[in-house]
Amino acid sequence: MGEQIHEGGCYCGAVRYRVSGPPRRVGACCCRWCQRRTGSVLGLSVYFEASDFAYLQGELRHFGLTSGSGRSIETDFCPTCATTVGWTMEAEPGAKGIAGGTFDDPTLWQPQRFVFTRTKPGWLSACDAIPAYEALP
Repeated sequence: MGEQIHEGGCYCGAVRYRVSGPPRRVGACCCRWCQRRTGSVLGLSVYFEASDFAYLQGELRHFGLTSGSGRSIETDFCPTCATTVGWTMEAEPGAKGIAGGTFDDPTLWQPQRFVFTRTKPGWLSACDAIPAYEALP
């Protein structure tokens, strides 16, 4: 079996990236940051070793913020279409987070856990097949 390589990018196509190898972790998240980042009620976060990730093209803008737990997050986004493509988090040293919907095939990744269920909408049910947590475990 060959090395896993996947690509993706922003909505307008100006930013492109490539990852190799398997993800560290895939999570569905309903924290307020993911909700605001995606403009939806949950985000799919796919984490890779930072060394397995590379931007291939495009100029990026960055936005730094502090999470609800007081830790830093720096997002990478396209200055043209404003798609948040990736981020680094103090809480995930050595990892690069990628927005699951930005992969060329966004159906590749099945969540391994569902976090921040305390801020999910009442109509959204956690999947019984994966562990669910009210906050970060």
